[in-house]
Amino acid sequence: MRLCVCLVLLSFMVCASTGMPLLQGGQFALDAMGGAWDMFRAYWDMREANYKDADKYFHARGNYDAAQRGPGGAWAAKVISDAREQWQSDVSGRGAEDTRADQEANAWGRSGGDPNRYRPAGLPSKY
Repeated sequence: MRLCVCLVLLSFMVCASTGMPLLQGGQFALDAMGGAWDMFRAYWDMREANYKDADKYFHARGNYDAAQRGPGGAWAAKVISDAREQWQSDVSGRGAEDTRADQEANAWGRSGGDPNRYRPAGLPSKY
């Protein structure tokens, strides 16, 4: 919940700094909230699936779903993805190569690329 509130406030600040009209800014904020939800849902599905080599698919899918909402969703996906990868590279010690591959999948999904490019064989169809 706190993340959504922060994203809404940040999105309004972004809109105000660009001179975006209030209604457009409101839509941007709604898209950002929806995008944050899409990212959370992809993360939750990844944890639930607990499937080997599926993380890139869920990265791409979360970013794709968020970006389909519009500029606010794409912005939220980028902010969340960058923060997650920064934390992962600083704290978890997974390495630069894993971070680079995750960011590639994130960018692919945000740009409208099909997330199934990263789908591992045998991942249940519910995902």
